[in-house]
Amino acid sequence: MVKRPVSASLARAFFYIALLSLLTTGIALLTLASSLRDAEAINIAGSMRMQSYRMGYDLQGNRAELLQHNQLYAQTLDSPVFHLLNRWYVPREVRAQYAALQQNWIMMDDRLRAGDLAWYQSNIVRYVTQIDLFVLALQHYAERKMMLVVVASIMGSCAIFTLIFFTLHRIRRQVVVPLNKLVAACASIEQGNFSHLVLDTNLPNELGSLARTFERMSDELQKLYHSLEAKVRQKTVRLQEANRMLEVLYNCSQALNVTTIDQHCFQQILQIVHRYETVSCLEMVVGENWLLCEGTPTEDRAWQTLPISLQEVVFGQLRWQAPEQSSSVQQPSAQLMQSVASMLGRGLYFNQAQKHYQQLLLMEERATIARELHDSLAQVLFYLNIQLTLLKRAVPEENTRARQFIADFEQAMNDAYRQLRELLATFRQTLQQADLPAAMQEMIEPLRAQTSAKIQINCRIPTQVLDASQQVHLLQIIRESVLNAIKHAQANNIVVDCWTQSDGSHRVEIRDDGRGIVNREEPAGHYGLNIMQERTERLGGTIDIGRHPQGGTLISVHFMTPTAEVEREINNKNN
Repeated sequence: MVKRPVSASLARAFFYIALLSLLTTGIALLTLASSLRDAEAINIAGSMRMQSYRMGYDLQGNRAELLQHNQLYAQTLDSPVFHLLNRWYVPREVRAQYAALQQNWIMMDDRLRAGDLAWYQSNIVRYVTQIDLFVLALQHYAERKMMLVVVASIMGSCAIFTLIFFTLHRIRRQVVVPLNKLVAACASIEQGNFSHLVLDTNLPNELGSLARTFERMSDELQKLYHSLEAKVRQKTVRLQEANRMLEVLYNCSQALNVTTIDQHCFQQILQIVHRYETVSCLEMVVGENWLLCEGTPTEDRAWQTLPISLQEVVFGQLRWQAPEQSSSVQQPSAQLMQSVASMLGRGLYFNQAQKHYQQLLLMEERATIARELHDSLAQVLFYLNIQLTLLKRAVPEENTRARQFIADFEQAMNDAYRQLRELLATFRQTLQQADLPAAMQEMIEPLRAQTSAKIQINCRIPTQVLDASQQVHLLQIIRESVLNAIKHAQANNIVVDCWTQSDGSHRVEIRDDGRGIVNREEPAGHYGLNIMQERTERLGGTIDIGRHPQGGTLISVHFMTPTAEVEREINNKNN
């Protein structure tokens, strides 16, 4: 937008020149107009000296004409030309002299009317001197007016010439020079060189607007190729970023594209994200007992967190430490991290679903075995029990040796039948929970009704580190240990404590405050401890059964999952 057009500037300059001319001429004309009656005033004031002396002469002899001359002097003193001296622009000296003259005339008039010739003669010289001062003041006033006309004319001429000079200088600076630069810039662009002279774009007139438009046109032509290159680079960066994100997501999906999703799959996803993204540390927190970490955390750096969820079910958190915002390193993509968190949530969901499905398969297989045992071995034992009863009735009471054999056989038959019932109860046990702490509570709940002892469970082993078979073996070991404490220990408190140690191994302890186990030798027909030993070996661990230092029995199971063993070997090799 043009703030000061050239035409308006020129018109303003011509207007100021004309205004100065009119002002100078007006001041001169007004001053001259006010000086038209100055000569009349001086002439009348000068005539009052002669009239004053004439009245002194009349006072000596011709008193008849004194009154007439006195009235004439009064009319002269009150002349209309002297009334013009009562204006604000009249010098104070002129007005003061005139006022003093009027005041002294009153005294002089009184003496004339009284005929005091001596007083009049002694004061006439002073009065005439005062008239001379008044005439001199009028003369100075007239001269001052003439000087004012001269000064106003000189100042007006100087101002007009100064304004003309600055107007020509401004026209040269704001019109001629910019036009020359525009001509030179056009010649430079005509030769294909866009690095022309710097134009005066700050001018508030049409030439400034023209220079700005010319600069924009030149910049647009110069930046056209650069803008195309910048867009190509930007698109390339976006495609590279999208390709990197797709590669990360593809590798993460491949890590989950396995038959069984376990801890190694989630650890591999964290390794992939840590390798491709600018994060110093990446953690996957599930529940209170499971933490997977990749990288080294920094204490003074903030954590960014995303929930790991699927269908409004929150499994845990994905945490990472990114570079500082002021750093030149690119920040990790929020969209990618959100996708990774969703993928981890889907993986945890399928991990639990797979474990639950495997548990169902195991439960179904064990239920099938239980049915087969019930339909075969249980029926045989029941038939043998009936036959043994008939044999017992057929043997005479006097045959003590035969009766003893029958009694031993009956005892063994009852023990076998009881063991079979316990085995069937174990095989028929069902678990509806894939989560280890929840499944443990579900398993222990029916046992609480069989005893008055307080059963306390503290499980801090992550569910995800155990597969379905390992979880079932661990649950059965705990169940058998608790059953033994209920049946044989006569305990008041039974505590089941499970936790993961710093080296990645897991430990389970079942303690009671009962009478304590004597030794690990089981009676004939009892196989519970042996079965617990076999299940521990299936877990790849060891079991220790003995007395607790504070009394009661302590069963300690120590094992490590194959995945943890592999990771520990890798860490040992790296170290």
